[in-house]
Amino acid sequence: MAEKTVLLAHGGGGTLMRDLLADVVVKELTNPILSKLDDSAVLSLAGQGRIAFTTDSYVVKPIFFRGGDIGRLAVCGTVNDLAMSGAQPKFISLAFIIEEGLPLDDLRRIVQSVKQAAQEAEVAIVTGDTKVVEKGGADRIFINTAGIGLLPEGVDISASNAQPGDVVLLSGFIGDHGVAIMSEREGIAFETPVSSDVAPLGKLVSAMLKASQRIHCLKDPTRGGVAAALNEFASASKVGIRVCEDKLPIRPEVRGACDMLGFDPLYVANEGKLLAVCHPADAQAVLAAMRATAYGEQAQIIGEVSAEKPGLVVLRTAIGGTRIVDWPYGEQLPRIC
Repeated sequence: MAEKTVLLAHGGGGTLMRDLLADVVVKELTNPILSKLDDSAVLSLAGQGRIAFTTDSYVVKPIFFRGGDIGRLAVCGTVNDLAMSGAQPKFISLAFIIEEGLPLDDLRRIVQSVKQAAQEAEVAIVTGDTKVVEKGGADRIFINTAGIGLLPEGVDISASNAQPGDVVLLSGFIGDHGVAIMSEREGIAFETPVSSDVAPLGKLVSAMLKASQRIHCLKDPTRGGVAAALNEFASASKVGIRVCEDKLPIRPEVRGACDMLGFDPLYVANEGKLLAVCHPADAQAVLAAMRATAYGEQAQIIGEVSAEKPGLVVLRTAIGGTRIVDWPYGEQLPRIC
């Protein structure tokens, strides 16, 4: 790493974060489970089956935004990381780091949101912790979580499992969360307000697995957006990925906001969408199963996996050209989750 200090961009899900993890963290702590760097670790329990285990921290600013808040984000983000391994989310821990001076009514509102999201996702909050730091020691409130889910027998999902010929699916409109956070943070009003898409995806994944046992990769494209998630598949699986621009579902108001502000929707964060890579023979069945659920109604097949140009993601543009979709360097908008 050329940098001598940690930058905000190191938390953005792009090249800088990959370098930080590889050079500072994974190099020292590596083991066969950690080195896969999937959203959840898959652990075998001595003949008693397998579980998925994940942890995450939430530092979004502002803590309340159109479509959600930091409490809903924490539950849904943890549920989704478990679901991306194919697991059925079951249990979550919840730890608050609270800045002195946070209004108790705000904390109550966050806890109520946690409760509602957990009920929707059908998970239990089973343990937790609370710390209070002096004023200026945090930004109102940070939340740390851990989650445990049960893995069905025969399910093997990882970013490293994509195969040439596979089909790439996307569960719905992209860019909503990042644009919603940006508009509220910066006080920008759009003619049509954009709400965050934050949602638990466990039931969507369950429906997909009922349609096919040949889903090879799953990823919720949060920091770094769809671009980072596709590059993760291509890099980990050593394959090429081709995506069609005219197949990408983007709301007109999100596209307009990105055009106005110089953002690329492919790199904008999402909190209620997933990318899937599956066997081509099962693609239509998986697509139908996705569209039959509340959070997959706008699902689309957006591309395919190729043996050509391993590690590279290529976008076929609406006018017939092609361009490389590279890893993001840092993050277009920091502190979005």
